[in-house]
Formats: sequence, structure tokens, C-alpha cells
Amino acid sequence: MSKRKDRGGNQINASSMADIAFLLLIFFLVTTTIASDRGLTLLLPPKPDPNQPPPDITANERNIFKVLVNSNDQLLVEDEPLTDISAIRAMVKEFVLNNGRNPLSSDNPEKAIVSFKTDRGTSYEIYIAVLDELKGAYYEMYGERIGLTSDEYRALKESNPNEKELINSGKEGLPMNISIAEPSNFGGGAIGGSINTGGGR
Repeated sequence: MSKRKDRGGNQINASSMADIAFLLLIFFLVTTTIASDRGLTLLLPPKPDPNQPPPDITANERNIFKVLVNSNDQLLVEDEPLTDISAIRAMVKEFVLNNGRNPLSSDNPEKAIVSFKTDRGTSYEIYIAVLDELKGAYYEMYGERIGLTSDEYRALKESNPNEKELINSGKEGLPMNISIAEPSNFGGGAIGGSINTGGGR
């Protein structure tokens, strides 16, 4: 009689493959970090006291730097069309640090107000891009005061006493006065025609 081949000896034992796959899945779930969208870090003003008279919000026109965006994402800065969003940063710095030299700009950094107004049709991307430039202008000014770049200043931690002192030194006498107005229903015409520059700041 001829010997029969033992076919079972060439098979791979896969009984534990499911266990191994499960352990790998658990490993990746435990070690993987999932980024969470924190949104915008904006400090909202406190709720007004109904027993107190409303504050006087009138300001000298020269101390207000106006930035408007319509529903077509067209930009109007100081009543003039602007296509390069990155140019806003230098314009804000020049306006805030004027210190009364130019009669058309702010009296001093403490009185300077950057007014940012959009349309309800303004895209989220343009809104964030413009707001980032406005805030970036202030961070650059803070950093320049203490010999740091904008990114280096923003990386400082308030939990560190030495770094907190640097943060306060950069901000001293230079508040981030960015006024974000409620969006309006301007519509989507050409810039200058559809954006109402009078009032409502």
C-alpha cells in the first residue's frame, strides 16, 4: 500500500488571528489622539446690568478702523475695496500705533477700535481669514514690544510666571479692541453698492 499524504501538516493555524486583530484595534484606539474642534476663542462681554444705564458707545470717528465684508466675500477697508486680505495686518498696525501723528488715524492705541462687520452671506473661510489678520496684527505688536515674533508671543503660557509677565508687558497700554458686529442682511451686490457704510458699527 502507498502512503497517504498528510495534508493537515501544511495548514496554518489561524485560530488566534481574530484575537490578534482585536488587540491591534484596541492598541490603536488607545494610542491615537483625536483632534477636537474647539472653535473660536473669543471673550464675550458680560451681560449688562438692567439697573445700570447703557454705556456711552459713541467714539471719535478717527479712532474707528472699519472692515466690512459683503455676501460675495468682497472686502471694504476704510471705505476702500481691498483684494489682498494679508494687507489688513499692516494697515491695522499703522492705524493703532498712529499716536495722533496722522489726523485720519487713531489718537492712541488705547482709543483705537477695529470694527469688523460682515453680511449673513459671508463665507466662514473669509470670516476666519479676516479675523485672523486682525488678531495677528495685535499679536505682532505685542511680540515686537518684547522682542518676539507673533508666533513666539502666542506660544507663551500664562501658567508660567515669567512668561505671564512677558504677556502682560506686551499688552500693557495696548488692548485688543476688536469690535465684531452682528452680521447684516446687506445682500450680494458689488462692493460699494451693496455695503452700507453708514452707522451700525
